[in-house]
Amino acid sequence: MTSNPQFHPALTENALSHWDKSLTGIKPKDAATLIILDREHGEPKVLMGRRHMRHRFMPGMFVFPGGRLDASDSSVPYSRDINPKVMKKLQHRAKNGSSDARMRGLLMCAIRETYEEAGLFLGVKDDDPKIGIEGWEAFTEKGIVPDLDPFRFIARAITPPGRTRRFDTRFFAVDATHIIERLPEGRGPTEELEDLHWLTIPEAKNLELPRITLEILDQLEVRLQQDPDFSPNVKTPFYYMVGRKMVQDMI
Repeated sequence: MTSNPQFHPALTENALSHWDKSLTGIKPKDAATLIILDREHGEPKVLMGRRHMRHRFMPGMFVFPGGRLDASDSSVPYSRDINPKVMKKLQHRAKNGSSDARMRGLLMCAIRETYEEAGLFLGVKDDDPKIGIEGWEAFTEKGIVPDLDPFRFIARAITPPGRTRRFDTRFFAVDATHIIERLPEGRGPTEELEDLHWLTIPEAKNLELPRITLEILDQLEVRLQQDPDFSPNVKTPFYYMVGRKMVQDMI
């Protein structure tokens, strides 16, 4: 398991300008990840799965469900909107557009990917959802529309320069009580994640994890102790590279 790295505090505007220039190689694509918390059975557990070895990006690593933003994610209808304070944080220094629709799309991406990879539906019942968007057919069939209000934005991380694929990833969290339906197979239709398990945070830390996932688990552990209700007022960590240093800014 990778040791927990030393993260440096936020730097000056000159350093941030250097960070902007460091992105000129491969521009990071917007992506989103969802941490689902089961707190109804004793010690909190999170859902994680192992990426298939055929993946070029982080093969064999254990991760939370998630993936790259699709253009259509920004057009999915919803019941309740993102909390305004969460929306404002999501828009902070957004590199690929900061419209409300795009920020909703990031959360929709996390919800869609969780269905595709883990077979879980997050949302509320609707008698006539009519989403009518590719990739969301299963939600329409089951009469489910996303409800964005319960989700919290808990971290953001940009893949360091020099990688063949780079992502600007927003990490969201939601309670497992918001799972409204599950596929009977116990996995998602794409089967991109293998060995799906509900794990305590200490159990998860002992898996083969990407460096940033380990840091997010550390942050999550502290957050559960200090802010178990996940208040939208609490500052959110933002990780990125400046030169050879990993910086932790707070939004």
